[in-house]
Amino acid sequence: MSKNKLNLTLPPGSIEPAPVVTPTSTAPSIVETTNTHTNTLVGKSKTSIEALTERLEEIEMDDTQRKRIQVFLCQKEKVGELSVDDFEKLGELGAGNGGVVLKVRHKSSKLIMALKLIHLEVKPAIKKQIIRELKVLHECNFAHIVGFYGAFYSDGEISICMEYMDAGSLDLILKKAGRIPEDILGTITTAVLKGLSYLRDKHAIMHRDVKPSNILVNSSGEIKICDFGVSGQLIDSMANSFVGTRSYMSPERLQGTHYSVQSDIWSLGLSLVEMAVGVYPIPPPDAKTLAAIFGPRPEGSDSPSHVPTPRSMAIFELLDYIVNEQPPKLPSGIFSDEFKDFVDRCLKKNPEERADLKTLMNHDWIKKAESSNVDIAGWVCKTMDLKPPNTNNTT
Repeated sequence: MSKNKLNLTLPPGSIEPAPVVTPTSTAPSIVETTNTHTNTLVGKSKTSIEALTERLEEIEMDDTQRKRIQVFLCQKEKVGELSVDDFEKLGELGAGNGGVVLKVRHKSSKLIMALKLIHLEVKPAIKKQIIRELKVLHECNFAHIVGFYGAFYSDGEISICMEYMDAGSLDLILKKAGRIPEDILGTITTAVLKGLSYLRDKHAIMHRDVKPSNILVNSSGEIKICDFGVSGQLIDSMANSFVGTRSYMSPERLQGTHYSVQSDIWSLGLSLVEMAVGVYPIPPPDAKTLAAIFGPRPEGSDSPSHVPTPRSMAIFELLDYIVNEQPPKLPSGIFSDEFKDFVDRCLKKNPEERADLKTLMNHDWIKKAESSNVDIAGWVCKTMDLKPPNTNNTT
């Protein structure tokens, strides 16, 4: 196979302007939101908190979810303006494209936060624009969107301060669990779809980077998405530092053609196959690998027997495969027909044939997940060896 017959480039699809997503009549555009709220939330008068709280009433959430966000907003108001000297480093949570994520303690408030450091070699004016664009995150208050405390620039780095999710991201949970059960994935997918719908409908934002490492979970069972593309300037600035051995990008995005929210649907489907099977599904695992994953487990073990390491692909070979070969599927005879159908609808190579968010939200597999009472908090705490939080813990 030719390594790069399509003349693909890295990062494919990441350097063109952010696509325009047409908002609904009641949804503010990204520009409107940014222009209306150019100051950081913290430090503003209490009426700003009250205005945001009133806005929460218009969003579809249950009382517990709404209360948790209200508590978060009150905590955020107390934190005040943020700077590099405000934090005590507690450890490293992970590293990804363009940055490292630290666990930190805000010294004055004692709040634990996640702080993402992104090193960029760009002009000061560009850094200021990135900080300005990130301020739209102050408006993104929803049960399935990770909370945002603020962003600032210091010593050549952009710092983004976010809500700390103590169970981490799904890629870390997947490593610990081996694979994630279908009923747990149903609950996770419902949350992700609601998060993506909120971003699109309320803020005219598409995510652009859906993958397990950008879906976070905590010991309370909350599921939240992070690292979505609110700053076109940040996306463009990070383009040159893109590195990676795996791609969750859709075929149309890899080919550099126009793409939309449908691209996020492909990424979600690919992520679901990976989390359900336990290995990245391109190239697809062979029969021997599947037998090792889903065959009988050693007595007294929750882990599968030795799983062969999938053949590694060079990055251009991988991207070429995504564009030219058949899309991944869930293996037969292991998962429900509804789950298989859901994934198949996500992984249509032609974006026009791919299911949209509304169709997926009404899919039988999602309806089944919404009606089931899955103890996601219990599963997460057991898997990640965490203590369940106190019942009155809302952070």
